[in-house]
This record gives sequence, structure tokens and C-alpha cells, in this order.
Amino acid sequence: MADVAIAAPARERRSGSLPTARARRRYTIVLGALIVLAAAFGFGLLAWGNPMPVGSDGFWRIAELRGTAVTTMAVVAVCQAIATVSFQTATNNRIITPSIMGFESLYVAVQTSAVYFLGAAGVVAIQGLGQFVLQVALMVGLSLALYGWLLSGRYANLPIMLLIGIVIGGGLGSVSTFMQRLLTPSEFDVLSARLFGSVSNADPAYFPVAIPLCVVAAALLWARADRLNVLALGREAAIGVGLNHRFETMSVLFLVSILMAVSTSLVGPMTFLGFLVATLSYQLADTFDHRLIFPVAALTGFVVLSGAYFVMKNVFYAQGVVSIIIELVGGTLFLIVILRKGRL
Repeated sequence: MADVAIAAPARERRSGSLPTARARRRYTIVLGALIVLAAAFGFGLLAWGNPMPVGSDGFWRIAELRGTAVTTMAVVAVCQAIATVSFQTATNNRIITPSIMGFESLYVAVQTSAVYFLGAAGVVAIQGLGQFVLQVALMVGLSLALYGWLLSGRYANLPIMLLIGIVIGGGLGSVSTFMQRLLTPSEFDVLSARLFGSVSNADPAYFPVAIPLCVVAAALLWARADRLNVLALGREAAIGVGLNHRFETMSVLFLVSILMAVSTSLVGPMTFLGFLVATLSYQLADTFDHRLIFPVAALTGFVVLSGAYFVMKNVFYAQGVVSIIIELVGGTLFLIVILRKGRL
């Protein structure tokens, strides 16, 4: 196809295809280091503190129980990393994340409504694979309605779509806050545990749906890496070289919505994780080629999550605050990037 054929020159113009031996060697070293760290932290979570000898039946039984958390981290890392990098490319803005579309606010609204209308038993009532599929469908459906309305009309406008996403998220947040104020203290305590992004929120029963959705959406975005490289040049440049900018943008945003819906429904809100991972990935990969950025971003996401959980669990014995630490670091990095740019 013509649009794919011109993607390679576009990458070369942006120096994103690692043209020099030194750049290729640096990328290989960074990728290798991330793989080693990911394997080390993953195995450390399975083996550290395991009372049974390594390789024994008892060891693997305990490791299998811990494997749920490691699998969840891998799924969340891939979803958040690839979704954020793709979203920033589609919107041509490196300081926003898919969370701006209100995914977390919708998650909070669903969880709060269940406790508000069903009581403390609502948390139990909304658990299970059916609830997970329904919540993913709601998030993706809302995104599709928003994209279809605001990007396919006569006055298609991406900034307006982002602003409306912020307004919808703010409205859902206000409704959720109102319902939370009417809950009893015990109901609010039960709800609060669900509203913090945590690996412990994940249920292995979700994996048969979550993992295929994550793999398929991530693979489709990786396959569109050449088109993403052209999208990164900007709307006018992309149209000038023959790319159907509106269709490609809607396709990317649809796949991003699937990844974000899976991640948020699986573990809860992690607003700044994607931004933190995407920012670090661009610095580590030192390239604009999405085919090279995606592996670095996914590995960086897993290293950040698994490393944070390993350190907080085995050094500070406070694994419950990992998401708070990630949000704090990610939010601080967000402010630093804005202050350095001097603009949004």
C-alpha cells in the first residue's frame, strides 16, 4: 500500500530507524538490560521468601499462586505502555494519556454505583467474569460513541474530542463523589479498597478474556507501527503523503480504548503509570520508530511495576502503597515535563 511504502522514508527523516551502528548498539544494550531486569524481578516475586526449595513441587505450587500477580503486572504493563505511546502519537501530544478520556472515572462510577444501590454486598455482586466483560464493553462503547461522533462528522476535531472526554470524566467523578458521601463508613471502606489501583484487585477468572484482548490489540498496533510513524509527523504531513488520517486515528484510538478498558477493569485506576512508562521509554529507546519503541515501553512498564512491588513488599513490607508511589512519581514527572516545555 502507498501509505505503508512511504512510512520508511518518513522514519528516516525523523532519525527514528537507528541509522548508525552506535544507535543500534545502544538500543540492543537497553533492550537486553530491560529483559534481564524484567526476568529478575519476575522470578524474584515468585521465589523471594518462598519457604520451599527451588524446583520442588511445593515451590512451584507457591510460585503458581504468586504467578497471578506477575501475570497481572505483565498484562497491565503491556496495556498501559502501548496504549499511552499510541495515544500520544494519535493526538500528537507527548504529555497526555488515555486516562484523559474518562476511563478511570467510568470505572469509579460503576464501582460506586454498585455499592450505593446494592450496599456492601454490591462489591461481591459485581465481581466475576460477567462484570469484567460488561465493564470493558461499557468503556469501549463509550469511546466508540465519542470517536464516531466527534471524528467522523463534518467538523471533525481531535482537541474538541479530548475536551469533551475531560468533561465527561469530570461529570462522572462528581456523580461518584456525591454517591460516596451518602455511603455509610463501612460501605465507604469497602469501596475505597476497590478504587485504588492494585494488582490484588485482579481475578484469575478474568485472564481468558483479558489476555487475548491485550495480545490482539497490542499486536494490531505493533503491525500498524509504520502508519503510526507517519501519524507522528502531524495531520498535514500525514495527509500530504497519502495517509487516511481520520481513519487511522479512529483505528488507533479504538485499539487504545480496548487496552485501557482491559487494564482499568483488571486492576483499577493507574492514571500516571502510562505517562511515566512512555516518557522513560522515549528516553531509553532514543528513537521515533514505534516498532522499536513498543518493546521497550512494554518491558519498561513491567520493570517499573514488578520492581516497585518487589521492593515495597520485600524491603518495606508495604506492597499496598505501590500504586500510590507510582502515581506520585508519575505525577511529579508530569509536572517536570510541563515546566520544562513551558506549555501544555
